[in-house]
Amino acid sequence: MSETPIKTERRGHVFEVTLDRPKANAIDLETSRIMGEVFTEFRDDPDLRVALVTGAGEKFFCPGWDLKAAADGDAVDGNYGKGGFGGLQELRGLNKPVVMAVNGICCGGGLELALSGDIILAADHATFALPEIRSGTVADAASVKLPKRIPYHIAMEMLLTGRWIDVEEAARWGLINHVYPGSELMARAREMAELLASGPPLVYAAIKEIVREAEDMKFQDAMNRITKSQFDTVDALYRSDDQLEGARAFAEKRDPVWKGK
Repeated sequence: MSETPIKTERRGHVFEVTLDRPKANAIDLETSRIMGEVFTEFRDDPDLRVALVTGAGEKFFCPGWDLKAAADGDAVDGNYGKGGFGGLQELRGLNKPVVMAVNGICCGGGLELALSGDIILAADHATFALPEIRSGTVADAASVKLPKRIPYHIAMEMLLTGRWIDVEEAARWGLINHVYPGSELMARAREMAELLASGPPLVYAAIKEIVREAEDMKFQDAMNRITKSQFDTVDALYRSDDQLEGARAFAEKRDPVWKGK
């Protein structure tokens, strides 16, 4: 491939990632491996606080797995690289916010990629589906995630029938956070990313670790882990300069200056 299918741009503490693989931004094995390297870079760079992920163009966010590449020999169970398919959904230790800007068709593995984000913003023409059932395969990550994100029966209908939903229905079920005109999507997404980038990175890390690790835990078990300093990010937060800065800024009636340490 002469040009990388993933475009990146640093905008202050925000790391913009654009899937740019004509014609439809589908992901093959090579692209997935590149995405894994890109998101690992984001995870490991202390100067980067928020990722903003979108697709190139106005029609496709991502349709998921590249079936043409599969027909040419890409194995569906091949080496997706770091973080699994799309580089995000199995990336360990990612304790930074990820904003998804869904600019069009978002289906199959593309919807699974979107579900790997923390906040999902969508253009008013975006559509969503899990059409794997029609090609005789399973939307594996979506089968795990979607019934936990939206009502069970809606998730099962999408998984079992491949039915498409429009952006209004996606918002109604809580699949996405906000809907914007297509011409405004990236501006609004950047506003959200900048808002998050101005916040306390150590607190974000603690929130993400707690939410991730406590998902399948009983409430009291999770609370016990927190109070006994068994979450590394929470322990780091409570021992940090930022924790003191937050208290000082409140007492001095000024905005805090977060340093992430």
